[in-house]
Amino acid sequence: MQDIYLGLKFSFSYFSTIPISFKKSDNLSKREVLSYMLLFFPIVGFIIGSITITILKLLHPFSWYGAVISTVIYMMLYGFIHTEAIIDVVDGIYAKYCGKDSYKITKEPTVGAMGVVYAFGFMVIKISTIVYIFEHNLLREFIAVLIVSRLSLIVLIDTLDFKSSFITTLKNSLTPLYLIGSFTISMIIGTILTPFFIIIVVFGFILSFIISIYIGKRLGFINGDVLGATLEVVEVLLLFLILLFML
Repeated sequence: MQDIYLGLKFSFSYFSTIPISFKKSDNLSKREVLSYMLLFFPIVGFIIGSITITILKLLHPFSWYGAVISTVIYMMLYGFIHTEAIIDVVDGIYAKYCGKDSYKITKEPTVGAMGVVYAFGFMVIKISTIVYIFEHNLLREFIAVLIVSRLSLIVLIDTLDFKSSFITTLKNSLTPLYLIGSFTISMIIGTILTPFFIIIVVFGFILSFIISIYIGKRLGFINGDVLGATLEVVEVLLLFLILLFML
């Protein structure tokens, strides 16, 4: 039970900005803790999505303005960590064009102009898409997408090879039992949210593989930044597909 509890806390502390504290005696490098950390990753999406919708309901009198605020808060709740990955990926791709080491560029603390421009453009697209989703009251579908985008990353971690020691450690800790457990939990929650959840899952998995492999070929490797950028793009594309088929 201690490993489950630590894994749950570690998942929220790593993938969100929700305040989490640990004791000095907590061993977060333990294989079981890392496994549960990944298992609960889709739950992080469900929780921060639920918080976002709650804020949206409270700001309902402000119409689209409240929707914009709620959307930005959603991105704040995961600390823009995945949006930051877009900057690193774009910088890495452009660095490769110049004959530089793209992997080294993605690890630098500084950012390039093209990465910032692309990230800004993406944020405009994502905020606009989510606000439109909110304006059409597709709230359950929104939360379902947040679950699927994160579940997709777990599948990618399990199947792809990475140029990242931390992601490789996570991959080695992820056994089929934990993968099945995460999928089962996600399916239970998702099907309660929307009867179309399995369709969102299928499209999410397909898109995540296509996008991550494409970015990986452009960079020459796959690491945590590729996963973060994949999550961001998959969320926008899934939300767009929902708008396309449900309106």
